[in-house]
This record gives sequence, C-alpha cells and structure tokens, in this order.
Amino acid sequence: MTTPRAELAAQSEVVELIPALRAFARTFCQKPEEADDLVQETLTRALANLDKFEPGTRLKSWLFTIMRNTFCTRVKKSSRETVGLPDVITTRLTTEASQEWTVQADEVRRALNRLPEHHREMLVLIVMLGERYEDAAEICGCAVGTVKSRLSRARQQLRRELGEMGNDSPLG
Repeated sequence: MTTPRAELAAQSEVVELIPALRAFARTFCQKPEEADDLVQETLTRALANLDKFEPGTRLKSWLFTIMRNTFCTRVKKSSRETVGLPDVITTRLTTEASQEWTVQADEVRRALNRLPEHHREMLVLIVMLGERYEDAAEICGCAVGTVKSRLSRARQQLRRELGEMGNDSPLG
C-alpha cells in the first residue's frame, strides 16, 4: 500500500511529465485539440489508478503505456462511428502558413504522418522524447530488436519522404 506522501510525490511527477505526454500524444493525433484530449484522458486514468503504479519503475513509461492503450481503444471505438465533417472538407478549411520555417515544419509533420504508426511512434519516443530503447520496447509491448529495426526503417523512410538521403541529417 502506498503512503499519502508517496502518492503526492507521484502526482507531482505526473504533472512534471505533462509536456512529454503532449509531445507523445502528437504522434497519435494530428489536431492539437485531439492530442490535448488524449493527454487529459491519460491523466484521468493514471491518477485514478495511481495506486497500481509500482514504485521503483519509470512513471513516464507507465504513463506512455496508458496513453498508447487509451489511443488504441479510441481507434477501435471510432472505427464504428463517423462524427463531424469528412477529412477532405476539413483540410480545405485551413490556411497555409507563409513563413518558411513553418512551411518546413509542416513538411516534416506531413512526412511523419505518412509513416506507418509504429515507425512514427518509435521516432517520437526515441529521437524526440529521448526514451531508451528498453523503455520504448516496454511502452510498445515489443522486443528491443524490434524497436531498433522500426527506428532504423522510420529514419530511412522519413529521409526519403523529405528528399534527404544523406547521412548528415539530424535524424541519423
């Protein structure tokens, strides 16, 4: 049984991890508001089950696993229902950015979104969030070797998508 002091410490650590959760949520959700909803649902589930967290393990990995499972559940549910405007219509409602850096960031975001989900997930976990291979394997429920091969393939595919096959890319 956890003590009130340990639970309070864990709650504080959860709050500190919100920026990392937001970044991870963006791998699953293209729209910022959907990513925020996923973070909120993850936090709600995590705080409700904080007593099930095992002290001595990585809280960040535990939260990322909850988020991944929450997203997978959402996808299963949403595949059975259609709500709102079709995607084709919503893409016409956006205004393109004029700054070059914003355009480049959009190119990278679109290239990331074209990657298979399991490849994109590895890039975000390891390259962008700095997770260790072992932790990414635990979060995604696969072997460390699978993590490494997915990451390698993701980097190669992203370079191809961006037309940068040289090794001087920051992804390599």
